[in-house]
Amino acid sequence: MTDAQENRRQVLYWRLLSRLFDHEEQSTLESASLAVLQDIGLPPALLDPQAGVDSIVQRHPELAAEFDGVMVPATGDERDKAAEVRRAALVSKVLLNVFGTGSGTVTAGQLSRWQADAGWLERALGCQPGQLRGNGRQAGQTGTGMGSGTPDLSNLIPQIGPELGALEADLVKRMHLREVLADPVLAAQLTPSMSLIEQLLRDKDNLSGVALANAKSLIRRFVDEVAEVLRTQVEKASAGALDRSVPPKRVFRNLDLDRTIWKNLTNWSPEEERLYVDRLYYRHTARKTTPQRLIAVVDQSGSMVDSMVNCTILASIFAGLPKVDVHLIAYDTRALDLTPWVADPFETLLRTNLGGGTDGTVAMALAQPKIAEPRNTVVVWISDFYEWQCEPLFEQMAAIHRSGAKFIPVGSVTSSGRGSVNPWFRERFKDLGTPVISGHIRKLVHELKTFLTI
Repeated sequence: MTDAQENRRQVLYWRLLSRLFDHEEQSTLESASLAVLQDIGLPPALLDPQAGVDSIVQRHPELAAEFDGVMVPATGDERDKAAEVRRAALVSKVLLNVFGTGSGTVTAGQLSRWQADAGWLERALGCQPGQLRGNGRQAGQTGTGMGSGTPDLSNLIPQIGPELGALEADLVKRMHLREVLADPVLAAQLTPSMSLIEQLLRDKDNLSGVALANAKSLIRRFVDEVAEVLRTQVEKASAGALDRSVPPKRVFRNLDLDRTIWKNLTNWSPEEERLYVDRLYYRHTARKTTPQRLIAVVDQSGSMVDSMVNCTILASIFAGLPKVDVHLIAYDTRALDLTPWVADPFETLLRTNLGGGTDGTVAMALAQPKIAEPRNTVVVWISDFYEWQCEPLFEQMAAIHRSGAKFIPVGSVTSSGRGSVNPWFRERFKDLGTPVISGHIRKLVHELKTFLTI
């Protein structure tokens, strides 16, 4: 019986490989796979390439729990062969729907279904839907060790995220986006994502009327979703020390009940079994803050789209903090001071011009005059640092560091952490004592909160 279960599992995976790499339906593998599903009590719809996981779960809601974490390595040494066959069927469905994107024109409905299926892949890997494609969510936890025959993809999560983003970008490019945006019904099927927002920002000058209104609606929805996630990360980061020189506000939410009871215990009346309170005690909530200036300089060239979107939203969140003066500069071969709109990331993004070359010296010309009090200033420079003029720009950055301002070079502020940095700059920043931050946006949030709440 063990050999029979192993054969069933192999049939399902051979069908998966055949579909992914050959694109031709192999009748023998299809009929054998159908027989396997019938034997183990799974719906034949799992073999239908046109059926999304959402539609299957809608008809068979009991499968939702099985899809969740199906690619997370199991603990223990026992191998349940029957369970491995079921997992093989579910894993094959998710992988085929996500990575078997085919070719030709893509409709809004097909993109929406792929996005939903990609969400199920993320759930299968133990992550949150949207997390691996750059929506800023925190990575999920996955198990360790391998107790089943299911392929362990959890260690490949850092690589899978960028690949999902590339697949989604390709689908967006294959879709007649302008025609879709012009139709309110089709536009309503679109789900905001980084790939879609990048395409909308690149094409916004060519849109008008209903198409432009729908594009703006999608951009605003995406901005609001990412802002909610990033705002939570900022709130969870370190905060300034309590300022006990400021009297606590005497309001109910600040009442320190434990301290009040402790301090009034001498007023306890055993006969009446009642505690008489002479004085109420309140918690201090005011925190020590020093007026700080944050200058964010963002490379808006074609390779830094994720960073431009994320940093614009992040700058708006910090602009809402007390005593933080935020300035935002975007550049390619020209520089644009976006500070007047920094509080509204949606309006800021509409004023960007993604693409083009890179010349950081033009941005430096705008940034340097803004450094009035170096020791109360942090300059965040976000770029891959592939510059036309490396030496002059680095010397200006080093001068900012020597002036007492905090200079933070950042290679990427994406959710996946993917991005390359010019090795020439990386080595010199390291020697300067300001190593490049590359990776998850949470790293930048931590650095900024640490400095801005001293």
